[in-house]
Amino acid sequence: MALYQRLFYSFLFALCLWGTPAFSAATRTVIADSQYVMTDGDTLAGAEEKVLQRAQRKAVEEAGIYIESTFHDVEKESGGRSTQASSLEIRTLAAAITETEILEFRRSFEMDRPVFFVRIRATVNLSSLAEAIRRLQSDQQLAQHFRQLQQENHRLRSQLQELQQQPIGVRMLSIEPNGKSALYQRARTLLETALHTSNLRDKIQLSTDAATLDDHYVDPLIVRGQTYLLLVSLAFAQQAQTLDYADYLDKAKTDFDRAITLDVKNVWAWVGKGDVLTWLKLLDEAAAAYEQVLELDPFADIARERLIGIYTTQARRQADSKAWHHALATLKKLLNAQTPESWIPYQKEAYALRSEIYLKLNQPEQAIEDLSTVIRVDPTNAAALVTRAKLYRDRLQGRLAKDDLELACVLGSIPACEQLP
Repeated sequence: MALYQRLFYSFLFALCLWGTPAFSAATRTVIADSQYVMTDGDTLAGAEEKVLQRAQRKAVEEAGIYIESTFHDVEKESGGRSTQASSLEIRTLAAAITETEILEFRRSFEMDRPVFFVRIRATVNLSSLAEAIRRLQSDQQLAQHFRQLQQENHRLRSQLQELQQQPIGVRMLSIEPNGKSALYQRARTLLETALHTSNLRDKIQLSTDAATLDDHYVDPLIVRGQTYLLLVSLAFAQQAQTLDYADYLDKAKTDFDRAITLDVKNVWAWVGKGDVLTWLKLLDEAAAAYEQVLELDPFADIARERLIGIYTTQARRQADSKAWHHALATLKKLLNAQTPESWIPYQKEAYALRSEIYLKLNQPEQAIEDLSTVIRVDPTNAAALVTRAKLYRDRLQGRLAKDDLELACVLGSIPACEQLP
């Protein structure tokens, strides 16, 4: 169970975007520092990531953009141990920082707890961050609905059975010729009701009514498509056969395709299309849809998460069939210099896979580099430590090999302990 209720937050500008010296240039270099007290629930890598994220947040604010959010840390005692969680998702802020140079990093202890301090020099891309904030504000409603559906899976299973037993009928709407604006307002009211209802049948019917009232209104199509995809997910969780939810997939695909036809730049329509294609196991086409999302909005975290999963899965299959170079080409799409630094922990599996491929291709230096990245974000990865130790030994770097084996042994790796003198 989560330790805190996720809080909905918004972004505001404290300074006028086009009327102050802070925004006279596309980028700005800022020096910022931060401190973080490690909790029992943190790993070393997690604590280091949090203190860096806080410094990056300060850099963005000092560059001239103030972020209003419900950012506070909640610490809860349980069984004599404390854990800490943050309500602020910082990746969007980190993505606006094109370069981060660590000027100073140190650890100390306060009340028997490790304290991390970091000072950074960050280059902030003001224009891209401003655009991201504008997009986030415009997409808040659809994003909130998407998260709401993801959180309701467990409670809505009974509704799935009801929907399967009683097909949704067609309700006739009386549309009066009062002009497009009046129809749009009525459609918008229906959609607002749909967004706030938890009954899936009502949600689908209300969004259908809204789409009927205004056939150029994109949002009802997206809401209905998202709801159909939730039904697919629920059916799959209940181990239903593919045929049992194929109709929902077809309807979702129709909705998202129609939404893209009406608004080719709609991020959530492309996300939905990618999700449908993923369910249909058309991974290349799904990846293209998510790439389109990131082209429209580089800060669309959900698309980047989906791409990480797709490309890693594809590369794993290619590696299993010994198509090493094809696997490397797939991973290259994912592991590139343009990826924000804060996403590296989410790509840990991909880096580990690429290190395995480099070993198969007899490229130990590249393998060590990728293994070092894995260990940096996950210092408790004993397998990576043991593999890197072997490579260090092969390169006659005994001291480094011994350090890795000692740490892996402490973490419980029997092979590591057996190799120590």
